[in-house]
Amino acid sequence: MPDRLSAIRTRAALRSSARTSAELLLLLLTVAAALWLLGRMWPVLWPLVVALFLTTLTWPVTRFLRERRWPATLAASVVTVLALVIAAGVVALIAVPVSSQSGELVDGVVDGIKHLREWAAGPPLNIDDAEISKALDSAVERLQNSAGATVSAVVTGVGTVINGVVTAVLAVFLMFFFLKDGPRFLPWLGRQLPGKYAVHVPAVAERGWNTLGAFIRSQALVGLIDAVLIGIGLWLLDIPLVLPLSVLTFVSAFVPVIGALFAGFVAVLIALVSNGLTDALIVLAIIVGVQQLEGNVFQPMIQSRGLGLHAAVILLAVTLGGNLAGIVGSLLAVPAAALIAVVWNYVREQLTESDEQPPPDAEADGGATVATV
Repeated sequence: MPDRLSAIRTRAALRSSARTSAELLLLLLTVAAALWLLGRMWPVLWPLVVALFLTTLTWPVTRFLRERRWPATLAASVVTVLALVIAAGVVALIAVPVSSQSGELVDGVVDGIKHLREWAAGPPLNIDDAEISKALDSAVERLQNSAGATVSAVVTGVGTVINGVVTAVLAVFLMFFFLKDGPRFLPWLGRQLPGKYAVHVPAVAERGWNTLGAFIRSQALVGLIDAVLIGIGLWLLDIPLVLPLSVLTFVSAFVPVIGALFAGFVAVLIALVSNGLTDALIVLAIIVGVQQLEGNVFQPMIQSRGLGLHAAVILLAVTLGGNLAGIVGSLLAVPAAALIAVVWNYVREQLTESDEQPPPDAEADGGATVATV
């Protein structure tokens, strides 16, 4: 006779599935509520995030000064002013080449369009000038009809610039306070939390800070190496806007995988417009070679797998972050994934320790300082 399903086991499996589904649904609702609250608080949180990134980059210098018995306020002030001077110098170094070579670049774009038009007019496309002119007239008409939308976009862009300036100012002030009072934060946080949270929350925060700092500083160093090598290649080929393209390469390094593709695409496009197809292919080969060196030599040596994230996880995180929040999401995706991994690893460690070796003082203090979750 064929085996029959056990009614008791079936009901137990259904109850277990229903309970698990309800718990997952509750967890998803909690995550959705947290993301909604995060979105509502984003105007305040974004300067905080930028300030944390800046602090991780500048903290080693501040720590060096404080170890030399500099007062905390003086060390933070010097490092903040030095960071502002460096940022202003980078902006000036970018603005001068762009303004001086903008005419050359525009002429190159015009020549590129002219060559593209001549190529389209020949085989195999055989598109005559009348069709091209008709398409241009249609584009101009659409642009004129969308004048109102263009004005709205300009106004929105002005508002975005103002918000960016406000964010930058707030981030600088927050960075100063983080540099000045940062070492006192975790002890203060531990005193504010009750029971076991006074142990766990500061421990997780310290691990998260170390992971974030390792990621930012390693990405900065890798981006600097990429920018220098690619910049040298562009300079040898006499590609215009070498310095802005090098800075773009450096900044794009903070968005793994996708950032490198974007910076490389811009460099190849400018080389194609200004110097022609041959130099564009050489630039592409240089970028591919540098990226291979980065992925196989520089990044493993510098990061030493400090994040503990697989490359596929990083790619999926960047893609998800970009779909949810654009460039900002792509920028924050990998640090957020690394911090989630830190929390998960800490929870797993505590659960493992509690199962294998319970703390001896659990009964003495009523579980107030038990190192279990």
